[in-house]
Amino acid sequence: MRKLLLASLLLAVPATANADIGLGLFLGDPSGLDVKIGLERRSALDLLLGWNTFRDGRTGYGHLTYLYQVANGRGRSVRVPLRIGIGGAIYGHEDDINVGVRAPLELGLRFTRTPIEVYGEIAVLVTFIDDNNNYDDIDLQGGVGLRFYF
Repeated sequence: MRKLLLASLLLAVPATANADIGLGLFLGDPSGLDVKIGLERRSALDLLLGWNTFRDGRTGYGHLTYLYQVANGRGRSVRVPLRIGIGGAIYGHEDDINVGVRAPLELGLRFTRTPIEVYGEIAVLVTFIDDNNNYDDIDLQGGVGLRFYF
């Protein structure tokens, strides 16, 4: 019965042209562990869990962003994807949780012979829930990351 259930689940999940998973590290503002899950040929979900900033002291941080690849340059040994996105972020201390919307611009270098991508990202974060008014309403985020694909 378990084998039948597992086989049914595997067949029910649609196969996508770019169903890859990237796991890595992002350093900057925010910093943390990064997971990118390919959805379709040009779209993915990006999940980051870590900390927000070093300027104001570390606070917990997490975001989930939908990324869309608008362009893809190609070389002999590298692809250069350009992605834009929209998503949500939750950050703060235990007694001061903030919620915002973020819009990133991401440029990557994805090597064709190895499952590695180096990327940079700049994002605008608009905070719309900040009970203690201790963060800017509009903030700029950015950094560099490294992902290994499976």
